[in-house]
Amino acid sequence: MNKHETSDVIIIGGSYAGLSAAMALGRSLRNVLIIDSGFACNRQTPYSHNFITQDGVTPGELSSRAKSQVLKYPTVKFLNGLAVSGMKTKSGFTITTQTAEVFHARKLVFATGIKDIMPDIKGFAECWGISVVHCPYCHGYEFRNQKTGIMANGERAFHLAGLVNNLTDNLTILTSGKADFEATQMATLDRNKIEIVETEIDEIAHQNGQIQNVLFKDGRQSDFRALYAALPFKQHSDIPLSMGCELTEPGYIKVNDLQETTIGGVYACGDNSAMMRSVATAVYTGNLTGAVINRELTAEQF
Repeated sequence: MNKHETSDVIIIGGSYAGLSAAMALGRSLRNVLIIDSGFACNRQTPYSHNFITQDGVTPGELSSRAKSQVLKYPTVKFLNGLAVSGMKTKSGFTITTQTAEVFHARKLVFATGIKDIMPDIKGFAECWGISVVHCPYCHGYEFRNQKTGIMANGERAFHLAGLVNNLTDNLTILTSGKADFEATQMATLDRNKIEIVETEIDEIAHQNGQIQNVLFKDGRQSDFRALYAALPFKQHSDIPLSMGCELTEPGYIKVNDLQETTIGGVYACGDNSAMMRSVATAVYTGNLTGAVINRELTAEQF
């Protein structure tokens, strides 16, 4: 194993949240190591939206621009690699990569994101982030006034329907099983002329990720142009849980208002710990994390 000198902070995950945290720390002359595997969750998304000054920029361009700006700070280093294990030590933390490199730091940040669990529907994964989407704030304007479906049931479907109903008057909820709505919810859906289809989806026919038709298991098909899907997820990295970080009931890393996890000296930011899944939220929580850690390091030294 290769041994490396101790950094002030190791950040696992080099997308928007991790880079934002690194910038705040780099500007305070903290020695920072970012370890990133290069597997961003929005890699298929054509354009990023709802982030002021960067609306309509591609995710790749946004990440590249952010990385180049962050690495202008000489105390920030970037390693292309996969962190596979972590351990708390007397002086801080040790992180080991897939190539058996070992790194040490006084503080640790997880900006590792989450991993969506895709349904076993042909064509779904190819459309994810393109025309099968998760968030009306990030994608809804681009599909305004188009025939739209919501792949969800119960409270989640009802919540999404209320938001998407403002963007299109051609909306259908696809429950893929018996609908699970309260009487008052059913009355609201009916009043807004929102159809419910309980038949399971068999396939999403598409062209380069753009939906052409949704095929159902009873042989019917419908020419939706966009689908919202409420997917289950898991943490993208197993390290936080293996180190003892608690998760919330939905499965996010549990943090307080200062992005501190339940393990002292360990922080989390971005999608792994925030229900609002957006670039803007990732950048904000990363920036806050960097400032909080700098404050903690200052208190320890000053």
